[in-house]
Amino acid sequence: MILFPNAKINIGLRVLRKRPDGYHDIESIMIPVGWCDILELVPASTDTGSFTLTGSDLGGCPPEKNLVIKALTALENYIGHKLPPLEIHLHKQIPDGAGLGGGSADASFALIGANQLFQLGLSDEELASVAAKVGADCPFFIYNRPMLAEGIGEKLSPVDFSSLRGMGIAIVKPEAEAVSTKDAYAGICAAELPQGISLIEFAMHDISLWSSEGIVCNDFEQSIFPLRPIVADTLAALKAKGALYAAMSGSGAALFGIFPNVKMAEEAVADFVGCRTFAGALLPE
Repeated sequence: MILFPNAKINIGLRVLRKRPDGYHDIESIMIPVGWCDILELVPASTDTGSFTLTGSDLGGCPPEKNLVIKALTALENYIGHKLPPLEIHLHKQIPDGAGLGGGSADASFALIGANQLFQLGLSDEELASVAAKVGADCPFFIYNRPMLAEGIGEKLSPVDFSSLRGMGIAIVKPEAEAVSTKDAYAGICAAELPQGISLIEFAMHDISLWSSEGIVCNDFEQSIFPLRPIVADTLAALKAKGALYAAMSGSGAALFGIFPNVKMAEEAVADFVGCRTFAGALLPE
């Protein structure tokens, strides 16, 4: 079985408050995009199985700490028994330290794949509950459609963004820049949303209005940009190329721009040097 775990972008990311458990409550709209890793799951020919990691941004992470393995372990704990051994090959193409959710997507797609491969019969809701034990972003990738994320990211509500269909997405990640989620939160100053205005209400307006009023914004930008001017400059360059809306995704360091069509998005990424880039349809058919 071959799966293609895809990245996500955040349209708005508001850090609302720090919780007693040390996490932060957020409000964000997550949208899946077409930048994908490749995950192969094959029943093992031996009793031990294997895990192979190839591609970019390998980072020397031991297999047992990879989120794919953590997800499958969480699944075994949920069903109460070991899964048959697997030969797993994960080929990384989504950059790490980018705020694109690549590791979370890999974990969730591993759960989806194992559920299908071994005919476990688990519902999306059950898979999402298992995914939540692996990471806050993981449940989103079980459903893999535009969602409003609240709480620590685990409370998900569907969002109708069909008005954006036909637009293009350009993603640019400066090669030498990476931001850990922990470091991003360490520099944030949580601020409540303006009274009576929620992100989802404002995001339903025309995209040309998103940048006004400071509602559809990423609160991490205020702490990341002073420390990483290249990231800030990259965002400014995307805006200069005609993006209808541009922002940092998640905790960074990837930036994205939404363009009127795919051709403009492809042209926008062509000039970025020393960066990993992706361009395609924002909401593929």
